[in-house]
Order: sequence, then C-alpha cells, then structure tokens
Amino acid sequence: MALTLNQGRDLAGIADEMNRLVNSVFGDSAREASFYKGTWIPAVDISEDDDNYHLYVELPGISKDSVKIKYEDGMLMISGEKKEPASSHKVNFHRIERTYGKFERSFRVPSLIVSDKIDATFQDGLLTVMLPKAEESKPKQIEVKIK
Repeated sequence: MALTLNQGRDLAGIADEMNRLVNSVFGDSAREASFYKGTWIPAVDISEDDDNYHLYVELPGISKDSVKIKYEDGMLMISGEKKEPASSHKVNFHRIERTYGKFERSFRVPSLIVSDKIDATFQDGLLTVMLPKAEESKPKQIEVKIK
C-alpha cells in the first residue's frame, strides 16, 4: 500500500499535536525533545573538541536564505523551510518520497560558549555551525609540582 500525499500530511498533523501536548506538559524545556516540527526533521551530527562544539545539519534542496539560526539562554535553535516545487497540472506522480515544509531543531548547549563568535557556513546542502567554548568552560591542565 502506497502512502499518499494527504496521508503524509495527516501524519505531520499528528506529530504537531504530539508536540503541542508535550509543550503543554513540559513547557519551553520540551523544545529540545520535540517529536516532529513541520513536516520533516533534518539529520544532525554533533561533535566536540577542546575549543568548540560542531553541528553538521543536512539540508538538501534548501537555500541558505531559508535557514535561521538563533542562540539564546544556552539553547541553539535552527529552523527553516524546504519549499515544495511548483507542480504542473499535467504531471502525475507515482511516488513522492521527498519531504517539504518547515523544520525546527533545538539543542541545549552543555557549557558556556562565546555567543558573539558563533560561526555558520552553508555549502552543498550541509550547514556547519561552530560554537566556541568560553575559556571558563574549557578543561584546564594542572601542573603537579614535585617537592
């Protein structure tokens, strides 16, 4: 049985209702535990080194201007929209697997960062966000003195 476009939108409605329910119980803190925002969820890889956190977000088919990044109170929010291509009335789709619509991903940053030094680049459908750690949150090497 094939999933029709309307059934896919119905599933998105169910996910949105789940988000509203979770937010009504947990408030704003539930944003990072969101089940589904919009009609799709981009894949994200997160890494860390001594100086920075790095997020790699797959955003195929999206323009740089459609992506918004916001950092506030220890929460990084990435949102945007993947627009559905204009269709001709003469085209009959046999299968639709690509997803479109608005998305939002939120991540709690576990330590202090230098918010005015956050850097984001976008190339070939990959958004890379670098969040530099504040000096006070970096690991400190302590020299042991021998007497």
